[in-house]
Amino acid sequence: HILFLYSNLKCDSVTQPTKVQTATAGETVTIDCTYKTNAFPTLYWYQYKANQAPKYMLKRYAGSSDEDEDFKERFNANLQTSSTSVPLTIQDVRVSDSAVYYCALQPTVTETHSTLIQKHNFKNYTQM
Repeated sequence: HILFLYSNLKCDSVTQPTKVQTATAGETVTIDCTYKTNAFPTLYWYQYKANQAPKYMLKRYAGSSDEDEDFKERFNANLQTSSTSVPLTIQDVRVSDSAVYYCALQPTVTETHSTLIQKHNFKNYTQM
């Protein structure tokens, strides 16, 4: 007898262990994000300020990267596949950087019955 078990469950997740982070103007701040995935990782960082839509900041994936023009100068993230992390570094932090920062693992949008659904895990974020 042979038994085949097939599971289509995805175990992808991201974790931001630090919930609130404080800094003084001019400092360099690092916000941690770790991930779990069985696929090649593509990770995103978003910035959310009250009463505004979340802003796409940057994307990191194997051997490549992309940044929004507004975040090229002082914001950086390195995809570290050996430690399964993609920490966000903000140099010369400013009061205007105060926001909630979200790390996301692709896919962040899935299609179901012709309706796009944005997936969020509001338990994992860092507020600065």
